[in-house]
Amino acid sequence: GNDSMDTVMKLDDYAKYINSDIHFIGIPKTIDNDLMGTDHTPGFGSAAKYVAASILEVVHDSLIYQLQSVTIIEIMGRNAGWLTAASALARIEGRKVPQLIYLCEKAFDEDRFIEDVNEALKKENNIIIAVSEGVKTADGNYVGEETKSGKEDVFGHKYLSGVGKYLEGLVGEKIGCKVRSVELNILQRCAGYMLSETDIMESRNLGAFAAVSAIRGKSGKMSAVRRISDDPYQVEIVLSDLSKIANYEKKVPMEWINEEGNDIKDELLTYLISFPSSLI
Repeated sequence: GNDSMDTVMKLDDYAKYINSDIHFIGIPKTIDNDLMGTDHTPGFGSAAKYVAASILEVVHDSLIYQLQSVTIIEIMGRNAGWLTAASALARIEGRKVPQLIYLCEKAFDEDRFIEDVNEALKKENNIIIAVSEGVKTADGNYVGEETKSGKEDVFGHKYLSGVGKYLEGLVGEKIGCKVRSVELNILQRCAGYMLSETDIMESRNLGAFAAVSAIRGKSGKMSAVRRISDDPYQVEIVLSDLSKIANYEKKVPMEWINEEGNDIKDELLTYLISFPSSLI
């Protein structure tokens, strides 16, 4: 991830400073898909597959009940909403679920959120909502931040969890229907039974390319995926400069999120579904 690439760059800088002959090449690995310099990261496809499958299972359970209900699914994503956007892959067989998707790139407004839920409930009894763990208000504060511990990890990032539970309470208070929240948490990145074949292949190729590049004297780079074609899906493995990757984040483009901030646009869905079926 970003912290790992920052570490690799610092090691490379130090090696050059002391005239060491050790070479450093980064290998992407984050499920968050937030690394610059690469079309996507290995792990993202498998996690996206898990997110979509989990939402479909929640939908099948929710449809059993006739009373109005809201299910809020909290998905990983501190500053980049790629995984939350992947929830749209569950929109198959003519059903638009989740009905509402909130990415952390767009400012979140609680009043607008309640309006969105009320409008959705006028059309359907069972509403599924996908929300990034890192959604923020217009002033930059995490939604429900006052309910969190305030603790930070070793890289200075605040521990995020609980936005789903916070929004569950908000819906219960403002709307009063049956509501529950589900936090996918680490299950998104450790469901080995849903590994993507494409992920496995590309991660091996990225690792091998990095090793060969280091042996050939390259350093201060990251092995990366460059997409050549959407249909058929084709990529090549290249080297990207770590100085353009470390401490940067690849966020979902704002033009790929609808104006209301409660769904994604077709351009983002095209990006997601252009991978081969083995990926999603």
